[in-house]
Amino acid sequence: MKSTCLLWASACLFWSARYVGAFTINSMEHDIQQITEKNFDGVIGKFRADSVAALWFFKDDNSEDEKFLTEYNKVAKELKGMVKITALNCNQWAKFCSKNNVKQTPAVMMYPTFPAPAFLYEGKMETKIVAGKLAKMIPDLSTRLTKENVDSWLGADISKPKMIIFSNKKNPPTILKALSSDTVFKRTAKFGFVTEEDAEVCQKFKVTKFPAAILQRKQGNNVKKDTFSGQMNFEELYKWINPYVESGMGDKMAGAGGQEASIEDDQPWLTQEVPELTAKSSNSICFKGEGLCVIYLKDGAASQNEIDMLSGLSKKYSSQNNKAKMKFMWINLAIESAFKELFKADQLPSTVVFNPHKRLRFTKLDHGEDGSIKSDADGISGLIDKVLGGDARFTNVPGQKLPAWVPRETPKKEGKKEL
Repeated sequence: MKSTCLLWASACLFWSARYVGAFTINSMEHDIQQITEKNFDGVIGKFRADSVAALWFFKDDNSEDEKFLTEYNKVAKELKGMVKITALNCNQWAKFCSKNNVKQTPAVMMYPTFPAPAFLYEGKMETKIVAGKLAKMIPDLSTRLTKENVDSWLGADISKPKMIIFSNKKNPPTILKALSSDTVFKRTAKFGFVTEEDAEVCQKFKVTKFPAAILQRKQGNNVKKDTFSGQMNFEELYKWINPYVESGMGDKMAGAGGQEASIEDDQPWLTQEVPELTAKSSNSICFKGEGLCVIYLKDGAASQNEIDMLSGLSKKYSSQNNKAKMKFMWINLAIESAFKELFKADQLPSTVVFNPHKRLRFTKLDHGEDGSIKSDADGISGLIDKVLGGDARFTNVPGQKLPAWVPRETPKKEGKKEL
């Protein structure tokens, strides 16, 4: 009996000595989520389709694991909210560690999104390298925006908030990748990426310093643009866009032929500062609304400088509370050749003021005998002032019927582009 007690005492002393130097992961001090075999599926397994995760297998009495704790916690801080950084104690869950082929600790299992398999990490156990490896696994569901696709992207799914990150780097930052692939945001919001090299897009949003973030969102019947002024990190950007995200947004419905289509129609003119006049936009921006249409005639697409000029005029005349509302737009006469024939401008670019009410009629900019009056801010202002003063002469549209519009293909929605 005495020998049995001595054996128990020795065992107790052994286990006590073993855990005297044991370290702990404290939720108040560390950003690491400690898990068990029992809740592994609830934390990692069930979310493999959408989320990247890392699992550190450790032994709390191992000095090498204790050293790695600091490095791993730095990884957790750097990727907080973007990657699940977890840990499991192999002294408590030995069978689970053995089942995952963990021979020694510290060991880190990495879980990319499906269908990629999980794997034991074999690189250096350093913060920068481990964090970099995990960051590369985060899916990028953002869209690379250029002058060719920015308007169609902004006009699609008009009720979804859209965040754009502007950068002087070539590749999307990790925070943008993580936001775009968030389980909720990937259905309910849209994310774009613009590099400094896309000067026209940067100019469109008046971005001159990098990095920068713009949020476009629908507010009633209007579209509002906000500029981010906080600290550029995942948590702050998440808080910024989250209030404008609505559940159920982004759902799909079956269209003709059984194809899925967005519940919202693509209407890029709703988000364009100065919209293009086309067959689809014409009723909304000109012919079925109130006021007069100030149409900038261009033999091609309007440049960003021209858009800025027209936008400035729009703000100028909207602030004057004139009896006649002036709505500014532009038309590509290189495509809409029938309207080129209708307006018969003396030179291009030019401008007409179109009255779509009762009788279809328009008055055009007089460039002068020597063509010295240009379709710039001064020339257009002179034309509008003449209209507002009642001195303009209008020409009726022949037969009171508009020319035929050229059919346009709906731009394909841009997905992620490899950089």
